[in-house]
Amino acid sequence: MVDHTIQLSVVVASYNRRDYIIEAMDSLYRQTLSKDRFEVIVVDNNSKDDTERLIGAYIRTHTDGHFYYLSELRQGASFARNSGAAMAKGRLLVFMDDDAVAEPEFLENILRFFDTHPGAGGLGGRIIPRYIPAEPKWMSHFVSSLVGNFDYSPETVEFSPQRYPLESNMIVRKVDFDAVGGFNTDLPGVKGTLRIGGEGKEFFFKLKNIGRTIWYDPSVRVEHVVEVAKLTHEYLYRVASGIGRGESVRTQAIGKGAYYKKIAEYIYKLGGAIVLGLFYALKGRPAQTMPIIRFRIDALRGLLDNKR
Repeated sequence: MVDHTIQLSVVVASYNRRDYIIEAMDSLYRQTLSKDRFEVIVVDNNSKDDTERLIGAYIRTHTDGHFYYLSELRQGASFARNSGAAMAKGRLLVFMDDDAVAEPEFLENILRFFDTHPGAGGLGGRIIPRYIPAEPKWMSHFVSSLVGNFDYSPETVEFSPQRYPLESNMIVRKVDFDAVGGFNTDLPGVKGTLRIGGEGKEFFFKLKNIGRTIWYDPSVRVEHVVEVAKLTHEYLYRVASGIGRGESVRTQAIGKGAYYKKIAEYIYKLGGAIVLGLFYALKGRPAQTMPIIRFRIDALRGLLDNKR
């Protein structure tokens, strides 16, 4: 049942993020919006570190906020987010990652958007990478999406038909979330060492299919912590191949034609990446060449991978 005092329910899925989960929670505690108007549900997705202890200690020492701990043992962000949404009391569901930091006006700006756009079904916002210690030289705009960078428009606009918010900063009406059945658990996100992504894309396409409009508001901002030391070739392969693997699941559920069309699209994008990489090399920025090409190769490998 929707609680008319609690307007927003923030769902934070967490897995082995002891170093950052408290900063994420504290950024929500320090919102300009009155604490009586929102709740925070932190879903521990089978963490093996002391995430549970840290969250519990924070909740016990911040009793003036509506913070709750929930355990979800089925591995995958889709399971965790669905469980958090089922517990939520607010009319709006706000999904944020456990290594994200919300700006102070984050929730206030979300409410203002939906008050001024009563017909909107969903919303996404700006995601700004916070590189630790600094942005690597090989990073470019075309690869930064792998670490969550998202800057769709300088103005509040409706997303184009094939674009959608990212999972670490997305908002939806609870009634619409329930209407489309939440996140598809066949696209769980991280599942052990295997990544099967695209759950946000599939979710927003379902919303669009029932006639809901999806918007972007650049004032709804979070930072996303990026530890540069962890951006190894293996890590970037898992992320990029996970995008392709998720597209394999999503398109094959539609039909073989959709899957083969996606393969052709990925081959075309690989060709474009090679041209773009050569452009960077000729501009005297060779460090940015191979990551662009490798991204598209790894995504294609994931698309062709039948592991689930």
